[in-house]
Amino acid sequence: MDINLDTGKLYVFIAGFLLFFLLETFISKRNLQRPRMQRLSFHIGVAAFNSVTIRVFTYVPFLLWAVLVDEQGWGLSRMLGLYGWTEIILSIIVLDLFDYFWHRANHRVNFLWRFHKAHHSDTEMDVTTSLRFHPGELAISAIVKATWILAWGPTVVAWFIFEMLVSLCAQFHHSNIDFPDSVEQPLASILVTPRYHLAHHFVEQKYGNANFSTIFTIWDKLFGTYSKPPQALELKHDNHSIGLTEGRDLAFKPLAVLSEPLKARNLNIRNNQPHN
Repeated sequence: MDINLDTGKLYVFIAGFLLFFLLETFISKRNLQRPRMQRLSFHIGVAAFNSVTIRVFTYVPFLLWAVLVDEQGWGLSRMLGLYGWTEIILSIIVLDLFDYFWHRANHRVNFLWRFHKAHHSDTEMDVTTSLRFHPGELAISAIVKATWILAWGPTVVAWFIFEMLVSLCAQFHHSNIDFPDSVEQPLASILVTPRYHLAHHFVEQKYGNANFSTIFTIWDKLFGTYSKPPQALELKHDNHSIGLTEGRDLAFKPLAVLSEPLKARNLNIRNNQPHN
């Protein structure tokens, strides 16, 4: 059962990535400065390295932990007697809320930002950006997510569905596509869209330190971290407005990305900045 879910998650990941990569080919929003194939090869290399290291050191223990919690009936959802689709839907909502606070912490806690900034160091944004994470962040995230599982107690099925949705949503909202305002506005009132998340990758800290939601946009609005750029910046920005101000020439150097958490300049964290 768990093996089938894991395989299904992989299929969803590959299908989603291919879908959004194909859409970017025909209806891309921005002209990228770096060749797409160069971006693709670099980020696939990052993902492959992460898959090997994370699977060996954290994935199997994490999966066993999720199964144990499920079998023992631990967590708040079991105390509330939630089962079936009710449990799955509520688990997705609650876990997405946890993910919002975790993402926000990655921008607020100095130690966490050291690893998370590898994702934001991309100087452009397309679906391949969804592959760009430091292995240290993924390892720390696995430990944190283990506490989510213990606290809430999702079934293994609910957890895998949540992970599939996170993967699809990350691919979607990092993709280099856009919608007409008539579609964007109602869609972004519920789900994180590429335009909504693009602001989070802006160099300007007022926007880069906001819009932390992963699936549902309600969390940013509920907790005061939603920031909408002016339409001129939102729709007509150039690629130099994406990423970080420092280290832009090192964004596609593997050793530089891996060693980034050890560099002293990481003390200059983009947190504690006022935002509307």
